[in-house]
Amino acid sequence: MHPAATARIGITAVGSHLPARRLTSQQLQDEVTAGGRLRLPERMFEKATGIATRHFAADGEYASTLAIAAARRALEDRGLDPLDLDLLLYASATRDICEPATAHLVQAELGSRAHALDVSNACNSFLNGIDLARAMILAGRAERALVVTGETPSRAMRRAPSGPGDFRAGFAGYTFGDAGAAVLVEAVERGGILDIETETASEHWEAGGIPGGGSRHPRGDEYSYFRGGGKELRGVFERIGGAILTRVADRTGLGWDDYARVLVHQVTVPYLERFVELTGVPQDRLVLTVPELGNVASATLGIQLDRIKHELNPGDKVLLIGLGGGVSLMTMVWEAS
Repeated sequence: MHPAATARIGITAVGSHLPARRLTSQQLQDEVTAGGRLRLPERMFEKATGIATRHFAADGEYASTLAIAAARRALEDRGLDPLDLDLLLYASATRDICEPATAHLVQAELGSRAHALDVSNACNSFLNGIDLARAMILAGRAERALVVTGETPSRAMRRAPSGPGDFRAGFAGYTFGDAGAAVLVEAVERGGILDIETETASEHWEAGGIPGGGSRHPRGDEYSYFRGGGKELRGVFERIGGAILTRVADRTGLGWDDYARVLVHQVTVPYLERFVELTGVPQDRLVLTVPELGNVASATLGIQLDRIKHELNPGDKVLLIGLGGGVSLMTMVWEAS
């Protein structure tokens, strides 16, 4: 395959999917406290996080199920057949199985024959996947890529904590919801992905995550729950987040007023409010999803993009800001074609 004839690579279609099952935060709280081991104030989950509802995958629905539904919508949006793809990246914090790559499960169901692999970097997986797709197209390794995520972090919630200690250790997990998202990435005549920036602080990798499923803890339900401190992760993001946004502004010459929309990974409402306070981003540029969906991990930015794509005009610029455990931050400037 020859190198791409153009340096302009963009997002040409978007799709997202939410599972049908919907719970209020109070319903989740009632489930967590049902055994009588905990006593919590009424509506504590909602008051602490600002999350009113979230969607959960049903029995028989998996991360790949949500990814496939989103992928089909993106392909339909572009009027393409799965066989038109030559690269499929499953870019998610959640997998169906440890081996093989979940990308193969998605591809088998879609009926495509593309080069397929997984990309995993916590909540930044989807942005990393778009970046990798762009790089492979520019390198002449692909012409049209599908980047897809399916997230079911609800299954890492500690739904029956043994007591206050277990509850506190897993509290960040109660922000989760499930969802899928997908984008098509290919050469465009104008606009496209204009800038990408990253910041990584790997010394904080233990701040939060799911320790099971790898060579350290290959077995045991205890390791399958999310554990970690949301406050610690927030502190790291606050310390290093300003620098990445300054670099992007200096390099691109773009300020908040130059963006039609600013899409930000959303964990809780207080977290987002603190982001607005620190950065000065105009609130009317944001796409608020966390009160309705909770923290849907790497699907967050794809869902937000899907919700606003219809209102964008050619030339409109969108800033995507990703935050992920590990710890990593990532930005992407995209111009609608």
